[in-house]
Amino acid sequence: MSGDLARLRAGTCGWVRRNADFLDSPSGRAELPTVPRAKAFLQLAGLARCWDRVRSGDPDLAEVGALVRRVWPRDELPDALAANPRYASQFSLMYCALAPAAAERSRAGLARLTADGYLSMVTGSPYLRLEVAYYADMAGVAHGNGSYRELYAASLLAARAEALPITDADACTVAHTIFYLSDYGLRAPDLDRSDLDRARHVVVDLTSHYIERQEWDNVAKFVLSQFCLGLDPARTPSGAAGIRMLAGVWAESGAIPAKAIGLTPGPAATPTERFRKAYQVTLMTALMALMVSSART
Repeated sequence: MSGDLARLRAGTCGWVRRNADFLDSPSGRAELPTVPRAKAFLQLAGLARCWDRVRSGDPDLAEVGALVRRVWPRDELPDALAANPRYASQFSLMYCALAPAAAERSRAGLARLTADGYLSMVTGSPYLRLEVAYYADMAGVAHGNGSYRELYAASLLAARAEALPITDADACTVAHTIFYLSDYGLRAPDLDRSDLDRARHVVVDLTSHYIERQEWDNVAKFVLSQFCLGLDPARTPSGAAGIRMLAGVWAESGAIPAKAIGLTPGPAATPTERFRKAYQVTLMTALMALMVSSART
């Protein structure tokens, strides 16, 4: 299992290093939709942040971090993230929190979000309030959303005694609730023993569920969720099976080809189509492999 995990980490991280720069290329600007391209930079910055915490000397990270630092000061990224008014505040907070270093634009953005009341919302969903708390804490600004334990108590995860049935949207909410509570495994979640045991039961069963469905992105999310809840996924039956599955599907390039087996691009797919299919799931798998392997070195 350690061999599968090491190969998966090296392969996916190598793919990210070799391919992330496409986002900042003339072809990437021309061929990728504006808002998804901007969101892809947020995902890359989130990966780089965790990567730096667990493998700061990794040569692959040096190139990825340089790309993030190069792109972040430009106006085009926050302008693109503001293009959809429905999500403008949400994306602005992420952009400010993930800034690689303190910057005037980030400080101004945080001040605006504070003045607008976005950081202390009382009417948002429990999940959105948790997300705001997580990124506000990352950015070092006050929010009025309560403690993580309080936010967990109001969450979809706290309300579930069993994993199934579940929609894909709810599964994503469950996984990201765990990521925010644990800072993607960088800290222990503030849960009492009964809540922790129930959450572990749910994510172990969801890992098995998505293995059966061959939904690789969700497999990576719930293997990582096991780690975030204090389990060693390499030693749980579903976690080990998920790692084996992902190690078995990554391509020679290092990419996980798509979010699920039914979405794999065909032989006529263009390089840009292959990139778009592979990007998010490969980043998620790289993050999972980095975090899980960090506890085994």
